[in-house]
Amino acid sequence: MAESSSYHAVYQRWQSDPKGFWGDAATAIDWFSDPEKVFDPDAGAYGRWFVGGTTNTCHNCLDRHVAAGRGSQNALIYDSPITGRKRAITYAQMLSEVTALAAIIRDRGLKAGDRVIIYMPMVPEAVMAMLACARLGLVHSVVFGGFAANELATRIDDCAARLVITASCGLEPGRIVAYKPLLDAAIAMARIKPESCIVLQRGELSCELTEGRDFDYESLMATARANAEAVPCVPVEATDPLYILYTSGTTGQPKGVVRDNGGHMVALHWSMHAHYGVKPGEVFWAASDIGWVVGHSYIVYAPLLHGNTTILFEGKPVGTPDAGTFWRVIAEHGVVALFTAPTAFRAIRKDDPKAEHVGRYDLSKFRTLFLAGERADPDTIQWAQNALKVPVIDHWWQTESGWPMVGNPVGLGQLPVKLGSPSVPLPGYDVQIVDDTGRQLGPNTLGNVVVKLPLPPGALPTLWHAPERFHKAYLDEFPGFYKTADAGYIDEDGYLFIMARTDDIINVAGHRLSTGGMEEAIATHPDVAECAVIGIADDMKGQIPVGFFVTNNGVEQSPEEIAAGVVKVVRDRIGPVAAFKNAFQVKRLPKTRSGKILRATLQKIADGEDWKIPATIDDPAILDEIAAVLKEHRVGKAFREGNDG
Repeated sequence: MAESSSYHAVYQRWQSDPKGFWGDAATAIDWFSDPEKVFDPDAGAYGRWFVGGTTNTCHNCLDRHVAAGRGSQNALIYDSPITGRKRAITYAQMLSEVTALAAIIRDRGLKAGDRVIIYMPMVPEAVMAMLACARLGLVHSVVFGGFAANELATRIDDCAARLVITASCGLEPGRIVAYKPLLDAAIAMARIKPESCIVLQRGELSCELTEGRDFDYESLMATARANAEAVPCVPVEATDPLYILYTSGTTGQPKGVVRDNGGHMVALHWSMHAHYGVKPGEVFWAASDIGWVVGHSYIVYAPLLHGNTTILFEGKPVGTPDAGTFWRVIAEHGVVALFTAPTAFRAIRKDDPKAEHVGRYDLSKFRTLFLAGERADPDTIQWAQNALKVPVIDHWWQTESGWPMVGNPVGLGQLPVKLGSPSVPLPGYDVQIVDDTGRQLGPNTLGNVVVKLPLPPGALPTLWHAPERFHKAYLDEFPGFYKTADAGYIDEDGYLFIMARTDDIINVAGHRLSTGGMEEAIATHPDVAECAVIGIADDMKGQIPVGFFVTNNGVEQSPEEIAAGVVKVVRDRIGPVAAFKNAFQVKRLPKTRSGKILRATLQKIADGEDWKIPATIDDPAILDEIAAVLKEHRVGKAFREGNDG
């Protein structure tokens, strides 16, 4: 496959002429006025892209496709196994709905640059709200539906939102999450009060509206549809913000990652064909949530910019109703490429280890599975390859980058897959491995993963109203580079291996070891569905690793036998140097709602450090379950002999 790939030539072309490369890519986007400079090295923290150009993201997602004859094609397919509802919306219908919503927002007095909080479940109206804001030049900030009131209040205050667009409730398997009480509590806490709220009432649970502040979405939309006012797209500078997406910060104060309009569109459009290998008109599915960067980039903006049909899925990989729901969606809607988190596949594999559900569906149109968000362990990749008989492509990026930094570029011709590696840096990213002093390291040497500045189009230019924090978090530690806070190595073929967050590199008696490498070893145990390894404080060795594992359904061995096998496989693969002696079976692992395992919180619990329940956690009760296991086995500083934790 490597022989037919144009990757190396394309990457070299970017290296030799980055301005020419991105200038050419920018011709795929409609501009109201062309950029004066493709790149201005003197603007912003590290330079700015497409300076002087004016454009509009909503125009590029909707208006231009309708004008070009794509109006009757589905823009979005909503599929909710929780409610049983499905809805297909064409580009022309989407444009009409977004225009009506934009008229409502405009009539509330909002103007370009104002901020809007979108606090919504996975419903089409959430996507329309994002696009309506973009149409008016407003800056949206999507907050994950059901987020705790204090976290929502922090975000309202930080961005000084004038308007909140919300829904009465969100739906989880077996339960309804009332949003309105959370929103009311958040507004009560917030120092800066939004002027108004637009509330979508859902049939599963309606809510009371606060007179003078809250307005019914459907009533407003009925009037706006009847009036059918034209709402032109507001021209914005390429460097103007499109959205703020808050990501957790080490201080507890969330970081507002800013995304601009011009560079964001150019990078996302390029990634759809070059990396994901899809053609306009095809059906693309990112099984994520619009509250996360994956949802922003690959449920909403990239597919619509590229003229694809995107899937909006309100469900889970298992339990809605079973571990075959992903295959049903792919078969029913003709999905050619699925992008999801490895966690989703570990959940499917746990429920259906023999992949028996796959054979029940026609997956003939399905070409490629893309995984990102957590390390994709080789066992999960191999299981998916065997089950689906399609290439399984791991790739790596961050909220801050907005699109893939490292991946196997299917659209340029797939390179050989190396299990455990997200493959190679994509154009725009000069990825290097350095030690703690910033000295570049040779092949196969574990170190800090950094990216040479400037960052490419689409990456964050700054943090919202926090330029000093931006420098401190990302630029100061390794001058001339962006700090990813990930640790890994690059092999002799230029393939990157991400081994852990730098926080998850543990020091065992002077040896720097990757918890990711240990997790990779544990995942090879045939009875293990998923696992996590943390480093806990140890008086003699500094730190020692502790493993937690969840078993597949229907295993016959006892937890003690499986734990012994897990310890053996780590010692066999990593060696005695790992000092790996403790492995415990647990019912569940604590995760964020996007599927990331909360290792740092586990480590604080074990070490008896101060900790608080992470705002993004899926189910806080899991932390108590883990603490009970540590206490039972007297493992960790908080639970050793003589300390009841």
